[in-house]
Amino acid sequence: MLELRSVEARYGAAVALRDVSLSIAAGELVCVVGPNGAGKTTLINVIAGLHRVAAGVVAYDARDMKGVAACRFCDEGVAIVPEGRRLFTAMTVRENLELGSYRADAKAARRASLERVAAMFPPLSGWFDRAAGTLSGGQQQMVAIARALMACPRLLLLDEPSLGLAPVIVLELFEIIRRVNAEGVAVLLVEQNVAMALAVATRAYVLEQGAIIASGVPETLMREPHLRRAYLGVDADDAAVAL
Repeated sequence: MLELRSVEARYGAAVALRDVSLSIAAGELVCVVGPNGAGKTTLINVIAGLHRVAAGVVAYDARDMKGVAACRFCDEGVAIVPEGRRLFTAMTVRENLELGSYRADAKAARRASLERVAAMFPPLSGWFDRAAGTLSGGQQQMVAIARALMACPRLLLLDEPSLGLAPVIVLELFEIIRRVNAEGVAVLLVEQNVAMALAVATRAYVLEQGAIIASGVPETLMREPHLRRAYLGVDADDAAVAL
């Protein structure tokens, strides 16, 4: 479905990503974890077509997307929930959701999509007429995910969805991510909450200083001493409990 091969991304002369290769199969839930400044947001913006690739290949269904406009990535079935949610806070929840279905195919399915996201997020229907800015952070994150799903994506990109949320809300949010993936949507989760991300993902990549330093199934990564110390702050027994 998605494949990155030896991707490099820059901000001027500064290299943000170097020699990054990863893949996501249809229906997978893959996470990318790492510290602040590792290049996680740049990576997700590259995959969404929002940041230019300096070198390497970003391919959807074996089609090289280098140089293709971001709107064409949407046509490939890619939707993004950006860091900070970026809702239109003065607009109603319904209006925010409808903006997610601006593409012709998604617009034709707008009514069915509204019913789908309302069923997936039961509180949503009670918020339809409220200004998005009046909701709590956790509620806004639900709206942001629902808005992305209104585009009927095959691949959902989530950039730090737990950022700034209370632990109890984070647990609820990750259960929502599981449900979205269970419905057949492939998910790429970029996240600082390493334990939670590894708990839901089928495969994981560790990004450090713009490069992939480790990858594999979560159970294997959790046994790596460096990763336990650097990203989890736990020993082997604690890591096993976290899963």
